[in-house]
Amino acid sequence: MKFDLYQVDAFTNKLFGGNPAAVVPLKEWLPDELMQTLGLENNLSETVFFVPAAAGSDYDFDIRWFTPDIEINLCGHATLASSFILFNRLGFDKPQLKFNSKSGILTIIKEGDKYRMDFPSWKPTDKGEAPADLLKALGVDSAKAYFRYRDVLIELENEAAVRNCEPDFTMIRKLGEKVIITAPGSDCDFVSRFFAPEAGVNEDPVTGSAHSQLIPYWSEKLGKTELHAKQLSHRGGELWCTQDGDRVTMAGQCVFYMKGEFEI
Repeated sequence: MKFDLYQVDAFTNKLFGGNPAAVVPLKEWLPDELMQTLGLENNLSETVFFVPAAAGSDYDFDIRWFTPDIEINLCGHATLASSFILFNRLGFDKPQLKFNSKSGILTIIKEGDKYRMDFPSWKPTDKGEAPADLLKALGVDSAKAYFRYRDVLIELENEAAVRNCEPDFTMIRKLGEKVIITAPGSDCDFVSRFFAPEAGVNEDPVTGSAHSQLIPYWSEKLGKTELHAKQLSHRGGELWCTQDGDRVTMAGQCVFYMKGEFEI
């Protein structure tokens, strides 16, 4: 059987920026093992699959995301990329798009050249002092704060500390952690980077799911609900964020890269 595959650069307005995602529209689910194998074959942070919702559902598609190593419960950039493909390549013409996922219903609205995603707000819990082995793995001497929800969140001293961090990915993988590092931004509200070697992704270029933790953290810390964020990976990415009760929104742009076909 032949299947279409799209590749989209998400959270960017320039080709070869942001975070590339492989997008595979399906009519029905493939076996889990095959979707995981395709995630490995594509070797991007995520390969995303979606299928049309069953008749009578209050959403439009079911969606799932696979890194090269594991299925993950929430992914922002691949959801953004899927929305871009549905609105611009597959003729989706409703005013809003709803995905059903392992993290609940995710609603996306097209706003000009941006796509605003409604995600759960994962306020992280203060865990006190960061473990010495984690700081060593990050190559930093100290942290201003140490939190956790799905992932570890560590606030560093400033933007330069985030930008210049040179982690030991082998050590982080052995610790079994997905790690967000963050600090106030010089030309935005906050910056971050995200490391997930245990999921087969040493550094993710732009990470929507990490912002489900970052937005409530910085919203409370800065006393504001509208936030502008940048992720300081090599490719770089930009997000416009809102904290709204138990939900967050994040908006970003996408750039189309390619359409291909694979046969299995």
